[in-house]
Amino acid sequence: MSEDSWAALADQFADEAYASVKGRVRTYVLHRQLLEHLPPRPATVLDVGGGAGHQSLPLARAGYDVTLLDPSEAMLAKARQRLAGEDVTFLHAAGENAEEAVRGRRFDAVLCHGVLGYLERPEPLLDQLCRCAAPGGIVSIMTGNAHAMAVRPALEQRWEDALTAFDTTTEVGVLGVPARADTVEQLSALLRDNGVEPVSWYGVWLFVDWLEFGGAALDLADAERVAAVELEAGRRDPYRGLSRVFHLIGRKG
Repeated sequence: MSEDSWAALADQFADEAYASVKGRVRTYVLHRQLLEHLPPRPATVLDVGGGAGHQSLPLARAGYDVTLLDPSEAMLAKARQRLAGEDVTFLHAAGENAEEAVRGRRFDAVLCHGVLGYLERPEPLLDQLCRCAAPGGIVSIMTGNAHAMAVRPALEQRWEDALTAFDTTTEVGVLGVPARADTVEQLSALLRDNGVEPVSWYGVWLFVDWLEFGGAALDLADAERVAAVELEAGRRDPYRGLSRVFHLIGRKG
């Protein structure tokens, strides 16, 4: 996606999607999963395509040294507003130019959540993520699950689309723009090619997707309990494999 496209979507993405139960579940579940692998604070974290800073905020508040990099000035403006008062560095750059943007600095953790699906190919960005990770550092990727592409259209009762989705990796996403999905196996192989060994993977959204796409209204008062269930489902089979997005973590050799 272009920067202009993100500018047009900044309000919807930052102020609406993340304010929902589903958005709160994403932030909470990813944060808890990250804490199982992050080194002790104040380790350095690079959040590539960090958008409005939803994942950076709990890390900064927990005492991590966070750098947020994003290609959209509109999203960075949202991030600066949300992270006001926190000790966070902001960089305006595309993830494909991350190593240059951080001037060769290496980080204890490199995050890239919800970005790969908007790129035609994951390889150029993955190369940069792995380059920016310090030896022994982690690379954290969250992206669409190509093995579960039929879930959304089926729950929306779009049966012809659901049938087609079994053999596709692309769709028009919830933001109304084209999106692409990957598999754990594919991204794991690409990480290994870049000197990063996959160590764990999790599901992120399962029941909230089923409920939302099935037309159920989710109550914000239930967000904490929903998040606890999603966190547990994300670490267990077969549930994690049915999640519409997955979270893959690797460690650089």
